[in-house]
Amino acid sequence: MTDEKNDERLSYEQARAELASVVERLEAGGTSLEESLALWERGEALAVICQRWLDGARARIDAARQPAE
Repeated sequence: MTDEKNDERLSYEQARAELASVVERLEAGGTSLEESLALWERGEALAVICQRWLDGARARIDAARQPAE
């Protein structure tokens, strides 16, 4: 299991790559129920990290597009 502190340091690209790997493993099958659940939970956590990065990027773009006051 990974440490939440380490998760906070993941870049968007790192989180996305790990999420893709998790999805591949789940799609390939052949894992136990317990391992599949752990992979699913990890995938959910990685999806949250990716969404936070995307939300932050959107906020920065929106702020940059605001007219200067």
